[in-house]
Amino acid sequence: MNGFSVEGLNPPQAEAVKTLSGPLLVLAGAGTGKTRVVTFRIANLIKHGVEPQRILAVTFTNKAAGEMQDRVGELLGHKDQPRRKRGAPKVPKPVVSTFHSQCVRMLRDHAPVLGFPKKFSIYDRSDQESIARGILRELRLPTVALKPSDMLNIISGWKSASVRPDEAGMIAATDKEHFAASGYRRYQNALRARGAMDFDDLLLHTEALLTEHEDVRKAEAAKYDHVLVDEYQDTNGSQYRITKALVQEHRNLCVVGDDDQSIYAWRGADVSHILSFSNDWPDAKVVWLEDNYRSTGAILEMANTLIAFNTERHDKVLKPDLPMGRRPRIVQHKDEATEAETVVREIRHLIDNEHIEPKRIAILFRTNEQPRLFETELRKADVPYVMLGSQSFFDRREVRDIVAYLKWINQPDDEVALLRIINTPARGLSNKATRTLIERAVQRGVPVWQVMQDPSAIEDLSPAAQRGIASLKQLCSDVQQRAESDSLSEAMKTLLERTAYGDEIARLYDQPDEREARMASLGEVANAIGAYEDKNEEPDLAGFLSDIALSGREMGSEKDKLAMKNAVWLLTMHAAKGLEFPVVYLVGMEDGILPHSRSVNSGNEDDIAEERRLCYVGITRAQDTLTMSLALTRRKWGKPRPTNPSRFLYEITGKADNPNKYRKKTGRPGTPR
Repeated sequence: MNGFSVEGLNPPQAEAVKTLSGPLLVLAGAGTGKTRVVTFRIANLIKHGVEPQRILAVTFTNKAAGEMQDRVGELLGHKDQPRRKRGAPKVPKPVVSTFHSQCVRMLRDHAPVLGFPKKFSIYDRSDQESIARGILRELRLPTVALKPSDMLNIISGWKSASVRPDEAGMIAATDKEHFAASGYRRYQNALRARGAMDFDDLLLHTEALLTEHEDVRKAEAAKYDHVLVDEYQDTNGSQYRITKALVQEHRNLCVVGDDDQSIYAWRGADVSHILSFSNDWPDAKVVWLEDNYRSTGAILEMANTLIAFNTERHDKVLKPDLPMGRRPRIVQHKDEATEAETVVREIRHLIDNEHIEPKRIAILFRTNEQPRLFETELRKADVPYVMLGSQSFFDRREVRDIVAYLKWINQPDDEVALLRIINTPARGLSNKATRTLIERAVQRGVPVWQVMQDPSAIEDLSPAAQRGIASLKQLCSDVQQRAESDSLSEAMKTLLERTAYGDEIARLYDQPDEREARMASLGEVANAIGAYEDKNEEPDLAGFLSDIALSGREMGSEKDKLAMKNAVWLLTMHAAKGLEFPVVYLVGMEDGILPHSRSVNSGNEDDIAEERRLCYVGITRAQDTLTMSLALTRRKWGKPRPTNPSRFLYEITGKADNPNKYRKKTGRPGTPR
């Protein structure tokens, strides 16, 4: 345990780290050292004799999981140990992973119980839309009535709420939802027929495993003596029930989070899980982390004043470790154009005259439409900027093709992957031959690949098509064999050589620069495989595909790349969670923008409470300087319209009556006041 000590922790942090058994709720306000507490507690459990591999810690992003694993390794003195040689005994480590990665691990072991192959595919959005389009054609629903993306969004919302296909029709409220309900079962059946799951299924099917198959639940629960859940306020219903299923015997559950930063209800997060933790676990210990090491006292005073207007919350107050600092500004502008011009002019001044690096400045906004004017002004002022949301690496055509090959080689019945690469590059399987294969697969009720294995089913195809099928069979066999007997990197090399995909790029693209960029993309896939092999004890193709399917859903790696550029950040308040900047501008502080018009019009106070939490997250990103701005008029459909200042500005400045001041204080029993 070289280097491990609880010295340097404040008293509440030390109390959380030293609490080694039973249910524990750590209420960690913004900037209070949450990650430090989680990693120190894992190290302390190991110091007190808990076997590392019997500790499970789950969080929401691969980046957070990787940082947690690294920091635990540093505390335990593992950081500088040489990499284990193949065949040498493993060094026991705690299991630190995202919820979805942990679900994949369980499903790889038990998927056949649910009727899926162990090597099931994980479908991304493009794969899902391919299935959805086919279903909408079958149902004869015009895309004007329901687009594939609409159907998938509705189904995703149902899955996040653990609504199964047979329940969807009963809760559908709109025409679109009724159309989606009629396609939901077909969509699930289509996934199952292809041996595939989508991202939401990873949670939904794991929940089914643990709640409907007691033998599986016991086997999985028996692997761990302690479970820690980070960002507990972001859990949805499935994650909540999965967690309870794993800990109900030993009850050693530590959850860490902040109800005041619960901002993901739109994707299924349920703040009631952290609010009612002490009701679920009446003997739970509650530790309050309120010492903030990020922001000045003046910024925290504003944040505390705002969030106190939420009636359902744990009653905590952030206390500054830093001096009071300058008071945050609230600035009114005549219109949105003036707002953008003024903010950018100030930023140019900060860079030129106060020598503040661009990367230390952020402009945060509520909606994706807002940054357009700021981008225009930043370009005019020659201020470098970066914005989240560019095309994902894994969305590029050549990358999607190679990943489709890998998916099909891993799971040949994966029809979406097979049909993408069946004649890419060309191998004699024309559109007509492919349609014939699909028709025969539908008639027989089997995947296309199984039809291609049957000599009698392909004997009337053209000689070119038969040669193409033979070529695919040999390719699949050779790459599988290389992956199993040699390495994934060598298998990738074989795949590129045998498909001559480089020649396909040369054929498709005339410009040398574009050819070079696309070949470099293939090189990056090979690099990703090499990196995966380096960090995994027992790498396999299914594991690599799971890794990229899960990481492709995150913005973490994109944020890392942006942080390396010396440029002003433009990002939404949702995307800013977990980040901090010395200088922050919160723009568009108007009713209808923040809080968003959907929440204002819903008439539901819970929706306004979530918007208030979002504003609180925006405020607590600022370390030294915070400016909040609004436009007195804003154009809608080309005409300037008057705006109303955000109600949150009235709350922050003491011009709104806080209903909570009339509520009787209940102390700190660990439940919301």
